[in-house]
Formats: sequence, structure tokens, C-alpha cells
Amino acid sequence: MGFFKEFKEFAMKGNIVDLAVAVIIGGAFGKIVTALTDTIIMPIISLVVGKGGVSDIKLTVGQTIFPIGGFLQAVIDFILIAFVLFIIIKSMNAVVKKTPPPPAGPSSTDQLLMEIRDELKKG
Repeated sequence: MGFFKEFKEFAMKGNIVDLAVAVIIGGAFGKIVTALTDTIIMPIISLVVGKGGVSDIKLTVGQTIFPIGGFLQAVIDFILIAFVLFIIIKSMNAVVKKTPPPPAGPSSTDQLLMEIRDELKKG
């Protein structure tokens, strides 16, 4: 089997395509959350903290300045994304739990008895 044929089979498996879609949607969702934090949450935090913006928040220890505003924004982005994913997964699990399992087929003994019954009806 050729290298490219093997690669095509690998790339076209359902899991790989699903993963690619998830990465693309995740990237777009990340942009939405970043826009939310940049335009709504960070200005509110800036009002509370009293700085020009969250990116201006700095921690000074002696002569050293630690610009922690960018880190704070990344942490808030992460928390928002994790919270929304938690809600999505929790709701998906609730839907899966409500779906009844398919009925179990007859046991091997029942199957054998049905075959015997069918044979007796024929004869």
C-alpha cells in the first residue's frame, strides 16, 4: 500500500475529521471568549481596580515590576472557556442519560429454544 493511500485512509477516518472540526470550532470559540473578556469583563475590572486597563496592572516588588495584567486576562479567558465547556458537557451527559438503552436481545438459551420451536413447527 502506498504512502499517500495510507495517509488518505488515516486522514479520512471519522475521528480525525471530528477532531479537525473540534479544533476549528474551539479556535472560533476562543476568539469569542477573548472578545468578551476584552470588551466587557476587563473594563469592569479596570473600573474596580482603578487602572487604565487590565493590561496596565503591575505588581512592584522593590525595583522589579511584574506586569500581571496580561496573565490575569489569560486566566479569566481560561476560566470562562472551562466553565462553558463544563456546562456543555454536563448538558450532553444529561441527554445521554435520558436516552434509554436498546433492548437486550434474547439470551443464547432463548435463541436455542426459538430455533427448536421453529423446527418443530416445520416438521
